Amino acid sequence: MAGRPAPRTLGMVLAGGEGRRLGPLTEHRAKPAVPFAGRYRIVDVVLSNFVNSGVTKVKVVTQYKSHSLETHLARAWRLSPMLDQYVEPFPAQQRTGKSWFKGSADAVWQCRNAITDEHADVVCVFGGDHVYKMDLRQMIDAHLARGAEMTVAAIPVALADAPSFGVLEADADGWMVGFEEKPAAPQPMPARPDHALASMGNYVFDAEVLLAELERDADRDDGTHDFGRDVLPAMLGRRVLVYDFSTNEVPGEDARERGYWRDIGTVDAYHDAHMDLCAIQPQFNLYNEHWPIRTIVRTDPPAKFVFSDEASARVGAATDSLVSEGCIVSGGRIHRSVLSPRVRINSFALVEESVLLDGVEVGRHAKIRRAVVDKDVRIPAEFTIGYDAETDARFFRSEGGILVVPKGTML
Repeated sequence: MAGRPAPRTLGMVLAGGEGRRLGPLTEHRAKPAVPFAGRYRIVDVVLSNFVNSGVTKVKVVTQYKSHSLETHLARAWRLSPMLDQYVEPFPAQQRTGKSWFKGSADAVWQCRNAITDEHADVVCVFGGDHVYKMDLRQMIDAHLARGAEMTVAAIPVALADAPSFGVLEADADGWMVGFEEKPAAPQPMPARPDHALASMGNYVFDAEVLLAELERDADRDDGTHDFGRDVLPAMLGRRVLVYDFSTNEVPGEDARERGYWRDIGTVDAYHDAHMDLCAIQPQFNLYNEHWPIRTIVRTDPPAKFVFSDEASARVGAATDSLVSEGCIVSGGRIHRSVLSPRVRINSFALVEESVLLDGVEVGRHAKIRRAVVDKDVRIPAEFTIGYDAETDARFFRSEGGILVVPKGTML
């Protein structure tokens, strides 16, 4: 007996946020376009999850400072048109009036023709700015098997951190029975009173239900037109399944790597995610060939390390670090740092616990500590970042003390 046909599945990635908490890193680009892990953009993570899961019809909803993001999508994400596969930007177009996207729900509502034109049965609405690995097929299968109208991916977070998230309550069968967006006093999990169940901002919808809920939300004048603040609370009492992300198994990953998820919405979280990558056995494994993180193919040459004069300490060396193609470590040293393509570290320089984006050059005897240096910055010889309060006062400083040097800064 033939089984039921596979549902027509459409992916929608919400990539229009400003990302203000990332400070200077989003001054010239949308948050999902911020470089990540040396050679990627943040948006590459969610797109890789979609494509690796076989969801190959994807609309990327853009708005804020989207030029670099749309350029990256056009150059890096060319799927096969012969197989009707695509990753396409869907910019704000004022389809429902003279306003731009008012919130995440309004963004999908204004792009609803993508859903109807595709005749989608299932719509996966995911954020474009988190770091994790997920096999979407397992979440979609759970959604279909349970007959859910909507499925929300969730993960336990420490109770102290929960006010930064939407907090879910689920019954013993996994159905949502409570939800509050960024509560001051989060509801703890019954079995883990020091944790709360946080929404990851990733949703699977029955297409008809999604369109009906978005139309209802669009008719409201008193809401923020946001999935977390408006749509989820409006669906309490409906068949909303809470999907336990910690049960998701990705090919090639072991139990230690399962359940890793970071919201890198702040400079501190962005820096922490990079330091995670520098671990000997990182939970977010870039080297899993069964679940690659995909991005643009570059023509830069291999990374190069030169000079080994131990007597004068002129040694080109990197420890516990990621070094991208085209980099030259010329007699300097880096430790627990991530270098994007075409970075140059000159003799006797020292870079520690830092993230250097494309084209940065560090002069002789310069020192950098606990910093993020954006593209095309030239650090002069003997200049220091992270060592002198007076010098550091000119740079953006996060709550956790991470310094950010803006793109193209002249020092």
